[in-house]
Amino acid sequence: MRYTQYMRCKRYRSTRTVPLLVAGVAAAVSLSAPTPATAAAAEGPLRPYAQQKLTWQRCGADVPEALQCATLKVPLDYGDPGGRTIDLAISRLKASSAKERRGVLLLNPGGPGEPGLTLPADPILRIPDAVKRQYDLIGFDLRGAGQSSPVSCGLTPDEQSNTPYKDETFAKDVEQARTVAEKCRAKAGDKLPHLTTRNAARDMDVIRTALGEKKISYLGVSYGTYLGAVYTQLFPQRADRFVLDSSTDPTRVYRGMFQDMAKAAEQAFTRWTEWAAARHATYGLGGTPAEVRKTYWDLIARANREPVHIEGQALTGDGIRADNSTFFHVRKATEWIAGLKKAAENGNAEGKSPAPSNTPGQAEESKEAKEADDNYVSVAWSFMCADTRTWSHDPEQYRREAIRDRARYPLYGDFAANITPCAFWKQGSEPQTEIDNTASALMVQNEWDSQTPLFAARAMHRALRGSRMLTVSGGEGHGVLYAPGGNSCADKAATAYLTTGRLPAEDLTCRASAG
Repeated sequence: MRYTQYMRCKRYRSTRTVPLLVAGVAAAVSLSAPTPATAAAAEGPLRPYAQQKLTWQRCGADVPEALQCATLKVPLDYGDPGGRTIDLAISRLKASSAKERRGVLLLNPGGPGEPGLTLPADPILRIPDAVKRQYDLIGFDLRGAGQSSPVSCGLTPDEQSNTPYKDETFAKDVEQARTVAEKCRAKAGDKLPHLTTRNAARDMDVIRTALGEKKISYLGVSYGTYLGAVYTQLFPQRADRFVLDSSTDPTRVYRGMFQDMAKAAEQAFTRWTEWAAARHATYGLGGTPAEVRKTYWDLIARANREPVHIEGQALTGDGIRADNSTFFHVRKATEWIAGLKKAAENGNAEGKSPAPSNTPGQAEESKEAKEADDNYVSVAWSFMCADTRTWSHDPEQYRREAIRDRARYPLYGDFAANITPCAFWKQGSEPQTEIDNTASALMVQNEWDSQTPLFAARAMHRALRGSRMLTVSGGEGHGVLYAPGGNSCADKAATAYLTTGRLPAEDLTCRASAG
C-alpha cells in the first residue's frame, strides 16, 4: 500500500501508459497578441504567460487521435513571475459541436498528483455526449506530476509505504519520515515550496488565459475538489460551472483529513459487521455483529503471527487492515474477509478471493516499478506538506495522537495518526487557503465514501456557500459521477447543471443503484 492512498482516487486512474509528448511540443510555446478574454491578465506581470500560443499535436500513439497535447509555460514562483519557469502538460478533446460550444471543462482526477493528461479520452470517465457537445475537455498534469516538470525524491518502495503506530517501531518510523523529507529536499528542494494547491489553481488560470477563455468550468474528484475550491476562492469571477465529486474538508488539510478517515472507517466497520451478521448462513463470519467483529480481529491476530497466503500475496494482519476503504463496500468486504478466513483455516494453502476495490488484495505495481517511479508519492507529499503550516514538527505529538486514535479507532487510527514526512518538511511559500465564498458549485457525494467521508463533504458545502449538495443515500465507494455502473440520478443532475448552468433549488438526495 502506498503512503498516500489516503487521498488517491483510483477510479479515474488510467491503466494506459502515456509516451512522452511528441518531439517539439515542449518547445512549441510562442508569443502572440492577447485575445480580449486574456487582456486583463496581460496587463500585469503575467502578460508573457497570457500571450502564449499553444501548438497542439498528437499526445502519443496509444492515445486516441482526437486528443491533442501541448506544453504551457508557468512561473515556478508566482511571487517572482519573471524568474524560473516550469512546463505544464495539457490536453484537449475539442467540443463535438461548434454551434453548441460553450467553453472549456477542466478535469482533475485527484491525488494530489494523479496524472490527468489523458483523462478527457479515458474510457473509465463516461462524460455524456450532451456535455461533450458544449465543452472542450481539458486534461492536465499537476505541476511536478506526470509530464509537468516532474519531480522525484528517489524513494524506495519501503519509503513509499505507511505503517501503523507501534511503540517498539516508532523511532524507526520517525527516521523514515525524516529520510523521506531529506531525500525530497536534496532532489527537488528548489521546487518544493512552490508545489502547492494555490499555485496549481494559478496554473489553471494561466491555462484559461492561454486558451482564450473568460471563464472555466471544472470537474474535480477527491483532492480535485479542494483544488477546485481554491480556484473559486482565488478567482471567483472566472469560475463558471464547477462540479466537485467526493469532497475533502477544507478546514482539515491534511493531518485532520487522515484522522477523519480513521473515524469514518470505524463507522463503516460497524455497518459491515451488521451486514455480514445478517448473512451468516452464506459467509459464516458470525451470527451477530459482535461475533463478526471477533472473527475479524481473531483473523488479524492470526495473520500477524503467520501471514495469510492469498492471491499471490502473504498478508499480515496489519496488511489486511491497511486500507481504510475496505469496509465501505459491504458485499465485497464480506467476500474478501471470508476468503481470507478460509485460506487461514486451510493451513495457508494458496487461496483465492474477490478482493474489494482499493484493498491490499489487489494486484499493485511491482516493487521494481514503484522504485523506478516515485513521482506520485513525491508530488503528493510535496503538496500535502507545503499547502499548510499546521503540521507539527514534534514527533512526540504524533506519538500521543497515534496512541489516542489507536484506542478510539482500532481499525485504522494507528495508521492515520502515525508520523509523516511533513513533520520534517520545509515550510511552503504561502499560508493555507481559507475557503469561504459564494461561487456556484454542484457537490456530489456517496453516503459511504472510502476516502472523503460524508461529514467532510458537508464541511466543504458549508464553506462554499453558493453550492448545492447531492448525496447518494446508501452509495458506497469513492467517486460518484460518470463511472461504469454508476448512479444515473447523480449523473443526470450533474449533466443538467453543466449543460444549463442551473443549480438545483435545494440540496438533493439520490438512492444508490441496486447491486
